[in-house]
Amino acid sequence: MGSKTRTASYDMLIPDTRYGSLLASKFINCLMHDGKKATATRVFYDALDQIKNRMKDIDPIAVFTEAINNVKPTLEVRSRRVGGANYQVPMQVKAKRAESLAMRWIIAAIRAKSGRATYLRLAEELMAAYQRQGEAMSKREQTIKMAEANKAFSHFAW
Repeated sequence: MGSKTRTASYDMLIPDTRYGSLLASKFINCLMHDGKKATATRVFYDALDQIKNRMKDIDPIAVFTEAINNVKPTLEVRSRRVGGANYQVPMQVKAKRAESLAMRWIIAAIRAKSGRATYLRLAEELMAAYQRQGEAMSKREQTIKMAEANKAFSHFAW
């Protein structure tokens, strides 16, 4: 059997123009809606400018990177069917998946709120995640709590 199919998005990824960060470039791609990359890029850079204005002494890309690292989950539950019953089995999260989950949760958190410019919501969510707070962080805590609660089924993990 062949390996699992996957996209070449990580191989094709080029660092973003302003900070030279692959993580930022990946985030911009995830933030992009309907193929509007220029809009996604503008929103991202405006959010980082906002962070730079509010947190004077810290590099905004460092805040972004740390926010992503803080939101990355270590454990998650996966559904596993054993003998006619479905169990929520806690499992370790692989590095790439943890990163993409973190990005997805941050983007979901900013899209759930409304009323203000997206770059302001993104800046606030990133600063909150940097300080281990915010909606994306609570999503992470819930995920880990669920995994902890289902430790009894961990022997089904293989």
